[in-house]
Amino acid sequence: MTGDLHCHSRHSDGSCTVRELISYASRIHLDYLAVTDHDTYQGVAEALALGEEYHVGIIPGLECTTKDPDTGRPVHVLCYRPKRYEALDQVTELTSGRRTQSKLQMLEKLKAFYPICTEDVVAYAAESSAIFEPHIMQGIANLGYTNAIYGPLMDELIGKKGTCYVPIEYPDIYDVIDIMHEAGGLVVIAHPGQFRSIPLVRQLAASHRIEGIECFHYRNTEEDTSELLQIAKANDLIITGGTDFHGMNSRQPYPLGSYTTDDENLRRILDFS
Repeated sequence: MTGDLHCHSRHSDGSCTVRELISYASRIHLDYLAVTDHDTYQGVAEALALGEEYHVGIIPGLECTTKDPDTGRPVHVLCYRPKRYEALDQVTELTSGRRTQSKLQMLEKLKAFYPICTEDVVAYAAESSAIFEPHIMQGIANLGYTNAIYGPLMDELIGKKGTCYVPIEYPDIYDVIDIMHEAGGLVVIAHPGQFRSIPLVRQLAASHRIEGIECFHYRNTEEDTSELLQIAKANDLIITGGTDFHGMNSRQPYPLGSYTTDDENLRRILDFS
């Protein structure tokens, strides 16, 4: 069995519907797929139903953005197979609300430079749990100022060093991990190489705070992957892989199934209780 355990739909910042994702997974013969939208489990029920229709196994999940209190850097945390979704609401609703407020503030700043309409951007985000960068850039692209969602213009305007950027205060990673465990979920640190989080992963593994590490991901360098695999094996953690698929809403194109989780680790996830 193989599975891609990290992808995003229109319920957050992906460009595909849940049906399109699962149909795609079926066509490339993936055995399992996890739709792990940012700070929402909005598409889980739909994914489970469509998985039966397309004969693709669905591993319910979501990805939460958190903050490492020691470094101030973001850390993305995947939660698989939670049993009590309502326990997650305190995190998902808080972060989604803060994300939307920051994007609305960015839009107000952008109006000094572009005739962008807030109502249009809100409409582009209608299926999403929050307003994300691609929804804003779609508004600018539809005015003819760019033909790309991700690129220099987005960096210049609403990237972390952009002129119209408004930061978001994310919840503490330790609090979020506790809430995920309260929900009965399996906790995996996503692409630790992106935010230089390997020392944190080592500490979380040694203190038995996590069940797995996303070792196979395009944002992890070869050196990162090697070190993460050593940590996972030393602490008997689940080793996952995922493409972090966003469809066309991606800075770098990677087709679904570019990074996968193998049979042994899929079985460990499926057996988790």
